Amino acid sequence: MADLTTEFLGIKSPNPFWLASAPPTDKEYNVRRAFEAGWGGVVWKTLGAEGPPVVNVNGPRYGAIWGADRRLLGLNNIELITDRPLQTNLEEITRVKKDYPDRAIIVSIMVPCEEQAWKDILPQVEATGADGIELNFGCPHGMAERGMGSAVGQVPEYIQMVTEWCKKYYSKPVIVKLTPNIADIRQPARAANAGNADAVSLINTINSITSVDLDSMAPEPTIGGKGTHGGYCGPAVKPIALNMVAEIARDAQTRDLPISAIGGVTTWRDAAEFMAMGAGNVQVCTAAMTYGFNVVKEMISGLSTWMDEKGYTSTQDFIGMAVPNVTDWQYLDLNFVTKAKINQDDCISCGRCFAACEDTSHQAIAMSEDRVFTVKDDECVACNLCVNVCPVEGCITMEEVAAGQIDERTGEVVSDDYANWTTHPNNPAATAAE
Repeated sequence: MADLTTEFLGIKSPNPFWLASAPPTDKEYNVRRAFEAGWGGVVWKTLGAEGPPVVNVNGPRYGAIWGADRRLLGLNNIELITDRPLQTNLEEITRVKKDYPDRAIIVSIMVPCEEQAWKDILPQVEATGADGIELNFGCPHGMAERGMGSAVGQVPEYIQMVTEWCKKYYSKPVIVKLTPNIADIRQPARAANAGNADAVSLINTINSITSVDLDSMAPEPTIGGKGTHGGYCGPAVKPIALNMVAEIARDAQTRDLPISAIGGVTTWRDAAEFMAMGAGNVQVCTAAMTYGFNVVKEMISGLSTWMDEKGYTSTQDFIGMAVPNVTDWQYLDLNFVTKAKINQDDCISCGRCFAACEDTSHQAIAMSEDRVFTVKDDECVACNLCVNVCPVEGCITMEEVAAGQIDERTGEVVSDDYANWTTHPNNPAATAAE
């Protein structure tokens, strides 16, 4: 069987699935349950400096976006960093690490952007025996208004400065957690690299308001008639996270910087995609909050089975394999041609493909009187819209057309046999030869 053992920054864990710094990793009880369920590691919920306590709201902390089947697609979170005493957290981390030496424990930290604050907390964290730290430069709400979180993560100079402080006062791996609330993710990644960070993790949550209560006329979740922006996470953010991971993995200045990927990881396939895009492991939050800690068992089983089918014996066999195939638009092959094909045996005659193409695309699907839908090859530009709106998986596919099968004058597919095309009367080259 495939070996899921992962070594990230020299930190070994039995699998690449870590719980992200979030409510699920806020206390010893949770983390022990997570490890018993099979998680390879955790990033302990963000610790703050000693001093005035962090106070969270006692009303709703989450807003949500659901699919039509009530499946949770996105979660908006207005919870702050841990509101438990620093010393309590440190003692719990020490105990858990001692009892689970084979699991990764990373401690997330957020303190004021002052060297002394970092100098004070880092020795205390190192004394716990934890495997490394994660600098929370991503949280977009509450703490950002206090000059921390994404307020730091949006300024590359601050990222480099604080990272250098941490490398100065802490001897174990330093991971910099990046905010997605920025125009170009490469800039903060480059700053972390310049500060000698051992790795970056991304993405943190996206600044958001998920909904408005049209009775109280306030954002949700609503606290005493008021609401605020929060951090958005869950399956809906995966495409954004994948792109940002890819940008860092293929950037000349950061391509060698290890990445811990975060953002909508719900299944083993999500994890495999992030790892193929260059991530050494993945962090999970919303999936655990939706389905419980045992969801990791399906992730482990699914990834192991897929690796066996592909012949991969280690995660290192496929990490980064997709990165060379990520390119800029101008380098795409404009001679590559596909056409939509409808499998009539699978078609349920719902007409979604026809309505979408006829009204909003290229009028490339025909409908007969008895509701049989067929593709007009001469009009199809292979936009893929019909595939995406079809409710039957695999009913509509995009079929590659070999070079020479398209009539250059009409755009029509004239032959399924490339050899016949060389003498086909519609072939301009053949006509010219005659």
